[in-house]
Amino acid sequence: MAQTNPIRPLSRYKVLDLTMHISGPMCTRTLAENGAEVVKVEPPGGDNSRHVPVIKDGRSGYFVGLNRGKQSLCLDLKNAAGLEIVKQMLPRFDVMVENFAPGVIGRLGLGYDVVKSINPAIVMCSISTFGQTGPLAPKPGYDYIAASYAGVINTLGFPDSSPVLPGLAMGDSMTAMNSYGAILTALLYRQQTGEGQHLDICLLDSYMQCWDLAVQSVSLDPGGFKTTRAGRRSNNMPPIGLFKCERHYICVMAPHDHFWPRLCKAIGREDLAADPRFTTVAARYRNADEVFSILEEWFAATPEDEALRRLDQNRVPAGPVLSVDEAMEHPHVRGRGTVRKVRDRILGEFDLQRSALRFSAFPEELPLQAPLLGEHNAQVLRGYLGYSDDRIAQLEAQGVLSSAPY
Repeated sequence: MAQTNPIRPLSRYKVLDLTMHISGPMCTRTLAENGAEVVKVEPPGGDNSRHVPVIKDGRSGYFVGLNRGKQSLCLDLKNAAGLEIVKQMLPRFDVMVENFAPGVIGRLGLGYDVVKSINPAIVMCSISTFGQTGPLAPKPGYDYIAASYAGVINTLGFPDSSPVLPGLAMGDSMTAMNSYGAILTALLYRQQTGEGQHLDICLLDSYMQCWDLAVQSVSLDPGGFKTTRAGRRSNNMPPIGLFKCERHYICVMAPHDHFWPRLCKAIGREDLAADPRFTTVAARYRNADEVFSILEEWFAATPEDEALRRLDQNRVPAGPVLSVDEAMEHPHVRGRGTVRKVRDRILGEFDLQRSALRFSAFPEELPLQAPLLGEHNAQVLRGYLGYSDDRIAQLEAQGVLSSAPY
């Protein structure tokens, strides 16, 4: 089995990864980044993300980014021999993660009742769009479907136009980290009690937890409080908005009362600091159109670098709306290693974002590689089950095991 760094907090733990796409693989990659030994069970043909562009020499950068640090065991779970292999391996694992549609893992023969009967101490995490229970549970879905049901998509875009898509997998990423946190919490509970459990983590719940203001406001003011597509501004606690400069839009977030005098000084309008139309959140809410009109005029007349300098000088939260390539090259992002160079044996050197988790005890990342499809078939079966080379060759000949050089 693969060597893990003994100083990493999860180096004693073994994870069976039956996930594909984004949320599941991102969760298990984070476990691997913190020392866990992760065996990724892939079907013949592999995780679907192996075939997502950009592809170079048959290798997907998308797959590499989500699966570094794992071992690949490529077997057919629909074959009785393949299913039996996984069942035999279960007692050796602390965690099992799956993100099939609800019900599928049970039909495959690996529902929690079966898994628990084999290994009562295992923590099994099921990731899905809508959860394992409820009317929507059987419905197929992805990130944007959950965002639509959560009311999130309805807030994106302009009031007089259609809603728009967010352009990145926020729900998948949040769900991955919620799953990661839930797994660690369950492992702590197991350490105290010896008991495993089943975790039900879903994208819809992850999106709903992001509503910091809306849910309680709708409940307390039914029919009065509305979430709407606000376009480039938020009227709830103005000024929060995007303002056009010559190169970028500038995002300003100065919602609380103590920011207002600072903002007035930054734009050279200190006379507005004591203006009763603007001195409180409630007053600015009532006069939001005037607030935004004043700021739009100032940004239109002020060079971008000067505008940002004056906002920073007066401690007003603000920043340019960067493109992805601009964000990747920002000195702060590079300096922190948030985006850094990695090397893949097929793709060569390329940029990849780093996990947001930072620890003083182990600041350096592990030198992780993403697996080729089925690369660790023999290694895993020898190490976990003691299979002989002849037995492994027989499984390959029967089509239970497969591999590919990508």
